[in-house]
Amino acid sequence: MPEPAEVINMRKNSTDRDYVLKEVNRNGKLLEFADAIFHDDREIVLDAVKNNPEALEFASDRLKEDREIVYESVSRLGWTYCYAKGKLLDDKELLMSGLKITGQILYYSTTPMRDNKEIVKLAVENKPIIIKYASNRLKNDKEIALIAIQKDKSCYKFLGEKIKKDEEITTLLRTIIFLFILT
Repeated sequence: MPEPAEVINMRKNSTDRDYVLKEVNRNGKLLEFADAIFHDDREIVLDAVKNNPEALEFASDRLKEDREIVYESVSRLGWTYCYAKGKLLDDKELLMSGLKITGQILYYSTTPMRDNKEIVKLAVENKPIIIKYASNRLKNDKEIALIAIQKDKSCYKFLGEKIKKDEEITTLLRTIIFLFILT
């Protein structure tokens, strides 16, 4: 299958800044085919990400540390948090903006973020199985364990050993299993 005309044209004009800027405003993912120098051009990358949050993938590592650019992407798409670099990995507000969309990104977060109850709670509310990446302390947190079990009984296996012995947790799990058998 031949390449789309817009990709061919971007390749031909990949070093023309005005052309690249105009085209990424139309289709942000065309940043992939622009000259590498533009992957580090803040204006071009920000415009590309505003057009299509997935364009963050093609930003330079330096711009993957630019909070405005990364926030523009993560707050709209969530999973692009995996491209964040440097100090942004410890930016609670940035992580929370993505977790509102998908809990899966807890996987890409740092150890201190995985030990933050507010962060883990939001992640588990959106994707219960992600509890397996929480800190050991939070795998034993009753509130978080209840959220995970109520949403997905299979999360039980990722809970901490201490909380697995909690009477309320075991009662809830038995009730869920009993109701499942009845249906």
